[in-house]
Amino acid sequence: MRFARADVDYLTSDDGRAALAAVAKLPLTDRIADVGRVRARFGERAPVLVETVLLRRRAAAKFADAGQWLFTDEALQQATPDAVAAHRARRLAGATVHDVTCSIGSELASLRTTAGLVFGSDLDGVRVAMAAHNVPDVTVARADALRPVSRSAVIVADPARRSGGRRRFDPRAYAPALDSLLGCYADRDLVVKCAPGIDFARLRDLGFDGEVEVTSLGGSVREACLWSPGLRATGVTRRATVLDRSETLTDADPDGCPVAPAGRWIVDPDGAIVRAGLVRHYAARHGLWQLDPDIAYLSGDELPSGVRGFEVLERIDYGERRLRDALAARDVGTVEILVRGVDVDPDALRRRLKVRGSASCSVVITRLGTGARSRSVAYLCAPTY
Repeated sequence: MRFARADVDYLTSDDGRAALAAVAKLPLTDRIADVGRVRARFGERAPVLVETVLLRRRAAAKFADAGQWLFTDEALQQATPDAVAAHRARRLAGATVHDVTCSIGSELASLRTTAGLVFGSDLDGVRVAMAAHNVPDVTVARADALRPVSRSAVIVADPARRSGGRRRFDPRAYAPALDSLLGCYADRDLVVKCAPGIDFARLRDLGFDGEVEVTSLGGSVREACLWSPGLRATGVTRRATVLDRSETLTDADPDGCPVAPAGRWIVDPDGAIVRAGLVRHYAARHGLWQLDPDIAYLSGDELPSGVRGFEVLERIDYGERRLRDALAARDVGTVEILVRGVDVDPDALRRRLKVRGSASCSVVITRLGTGARSRSVAYLCAPTY
């Protein structure tokens, strides 16, 4: 649903807060019955009350304390999780920062704890009103991100990448468009949050020559963040940050890494490391090697601390019948399948294998070599968790 400014005014009033507290006590699992109760008690206010309570419940996956916040559905979908926003805020510690697409204030909430001074603006008046409620100790105003209203502050921007619930993949279709942002603030320190799948090769064509930082949290790649040249370390153009392990790699780190047959363990690097193109750098740091120079799987005789690995039990040339026989010989009934470099759908393959045993096994399928020497292999492994 679409919120109006009048809805925000009501939700932040004494009556609105009391109504939200009452609705929050309902399970809202039976929408017809529960919404009927809310409508009977609060009349035309029912939709905004129910929507706000449901959004707050969804927000718990991103925010440590969203119980008093206001959201729109699209704003919540794009809002930066606490841990990711806090990491960015630490990189901007002590700076004067202007968030020019502040939306409902998720970035401002972290920046206010580290920045020397922080303020926000957004073109959407409803979201500005929500941000004023969510982060009342930060100054917010309505303004167009492409019409600068600050002079020397570091600019933080999180352009919209959704419209009508659909993702926008072309950075020129962001709102505001990425090339417009880069041009507007070409003489300013600038930080722009982008979709993790953004085409790095296109960034220079769009006028960007700084650092791309890919960040993961909870095993998932969350974003690619652009840092303008004045905010990057010397020589760094790519960075991977794995927040779960407080680990950071850059393309200025050593990347000496051999290629060799599998040792005791196979390691599938975190998605941020793979996406940032820093697999060799990660291998060099942890004493690992590549199975193939063009494939992201690594191997070693010891696991890096805190990293899940797959202990190699057997290697076979890949073929469905050969794999089925190998799993049957090990009495496998539960199989996890990981694939890189081979055209195999893990879910479809798992169904076709029809394993029926009692043991568990992880299977890593990959390609080794190129051209006429290329071959597909499968490693039967005992997983760690």
